[in-house]
This record gives sequence, structure tokens and C-alpha cells, in this order.
Amino acid sequence: MADKRIDKADFHKLLEKLAAEHEVFAPVRDGASMVWSRVSPEQEIEFEFTNTDSSPKGYLFPQTERLMRFKNDSSDPQGMIMEEEPGISGKQLLLNIRPCDAKAFSILDHIFERDERTMDVYWKDKRDNTVLVGLACKDPCPTCFCTSVECGPHSEEGLDVLLVDLGDRLLVRPLTDTGKSLTADLDQAEPGDTEEAAKQKDAAEAAITQGITMENIRARNVLEEYEHPCFDRIFESCINCGTCTFYCPTCHCFDIQDETQEDLGKRIRVWDTCMSWLFTQHTSGHNPRGGKKDRVRQRFMHKFKYMPDKFGVIGCVGCGRCTSKCPVNIDVRSVVNSMDEQIGE
Repeated sequence: MADKRIDKADFHKLLEKLAAEHEVFAPVRDGASMVWSRVSPEQEIEFEFTNTDSSPKGYLFPQTERLMRFKNDSSDPQGMIMEEEPGISGKQLLLNIRPCDAKAFSILDHIFERDERTMDVYWKDKRDNTVLVGLACKDPCPTCFCTSVECGPHSEEGLDVLLVDLGDRLLVRPLTDTGKSLTADLDQAEPGDTEEAAKQKDAAEAAITQGITMENIRARNVLEEYEHPCFDRIFESCINCGTCTFYCPTCHCFDIQDETQEDLGKRIRVWDTCMSWLFTQHTSGHNPRGGKKDRVRQRFMHKFKYMPDKFGVIGCVGCGRCTSKCPVNIDVRSVVNSMDEQIGE
């Protein structure tokens, strides 16, 4: 599809079109932080930022989500009555989502839309009604390593449209039929615009100087990697706070709970974390991951061994949030590179 362009001074016109058909969410400034919020055509849209503090994962996989309601009245001849939770109302659009966060949704599709028999209808409903308009990275974060996990500052995977900031104007690249429809009224890009965007892509990729290697992790079988001696030291500084899992755009573990008040109740899904000892606690009292080492190992094995082996995708997009937010400065790049070391070296 042909590249388009739009002057930033005219961007509100495009936003008006988007807002007429979608509930639009975008990164906005909140003090020193960049957070996701609903925006209107009258607002000034931010283009100069590294990344949002939290990923937009919650728009498709909310931290707390009601799955159904129920009534359990013993005097009612119908017994327990369950009421299905309605789906999303209308369409939503995530504007200026970074390519790494968009790719994270594609990774989570492997979990929530694996096949027809195990389809997560709550995820699919929001996924099918969400449009992703990405903003390419000009200046990757110091903790970013997206280029070594099958992603990149200008990655197009999962996006409907990719925007490239060229100063006073934006290169607009439609990537799907939806994206083509949304940008149909825009002017064609000049050859110089496309060339400048390509140079920006090369410069952004070159700015990412630290990454990970996984050659040996891929080659070893699961038990060999599981028993890697690096795990005897990696866990020592971890405090199992779970910060990494809640900031991660690809973590997807959850718990399901029933909350009741008298005869009424609701079933809710809430984010959970493998960093918690309770996550794998059995009713019998046995816990297969009772130690801190077991839990830390599970997190890294899941993302960099189990998922690549099972789904053919790395369970990480290299956004670096877990590293920048970790209170004890655990760097995911150092951990994975330790996992990749030859055993016995």
C-alpha cells in the first residue's frame, strides 16, 4: 500500500475522522510520566516521547475483568441463573502505540486465540474491535533491545497504520484494509518522505547497541536449559515483588474468582504473577515452585524457552520496562545472555 503524509498542523482533522468511528486512546503526559488516556480531537497529541510507563495491554486484557454475573436463589425453581457479560460497545483505536506493544498483542494471540476449542471470547471480542495506529521510535530507550527479539523501532507487525515522525509532518503507512480506509483522504507521500523515514529506521536500529543471544537456548532441550547453573545465582537479588510481570506487555497469567453478596455474585478475572508463591500453591499444601529460584526460573524459561518451543515466538518484545522498573536493577538482557552461555564454561 502506498505511503501517505499529513502535516502535524492538520492532524486534528484525521483525529476527528478517527474519533467519529472509534473511542480513541493515546499516550498523554501526566507530570513526568506518559500514560494512556482517552483523547478528543481538540487535544494536542504527543509525538515526542520514548514510551509509555505501562503498556496498553489492559485495553484488550484488563487487569480486572468481569466475565459473568450470577444469582443463586434457593427459593427460585430455576436454581442458579447465570448472565453472560456483554461484549465491548463499539470500536476502540489505540493511537501512537509503539511497535513493540503492537507486536505484544500478536504474541498474546497465540495464547488467547490458539484454536477454536480454546478461544478466549473476551480477548477476541476486544481484539476484533480494536484498531492499532502505531508511532515508530526515533530514539529507543536505553533499556530497549527489540531488534534482538524479532521486533524493531519501525516494526509493522500487528499494526493497521504506522506513523513516522518527520518533524513538521508525519509519514503515514497503511498496512491493512482498515488502515487504508482510515487514511484514504490523505495526500500521497513524497519520495523524500519515504527516504527520510527509511534513514530514521536505520538510525534507530543502530542506536540499539545491547541485545540478547538465544542460539544455545534454542538448541538445548528444555531440561538442559532448566538445569542451567546460571539459575543458581540469577534469583539471589530478586525480591519476588512482581513489578516486572505487571509492567510486561506479554505477561498473561490470571486468576479467576467469584465474588458474592447474598444471592448475587460475579465471576472476575484478575492479573496474577508467577512471582507469587501463591500462584502455584496446591490445595494439598504442596507447592511445585515453593522457592524463589523456582519462580524466577519459571518467568525466564516461559518467555525465552517454553514459548519459542511451543509457539515459535519469543515471549518478549524487548521494550525494557521490566529492567527500568525493577527495584533491584535486574537486567533481562544479562539474564538471557547468562541462560545462553555454554553449560560448563
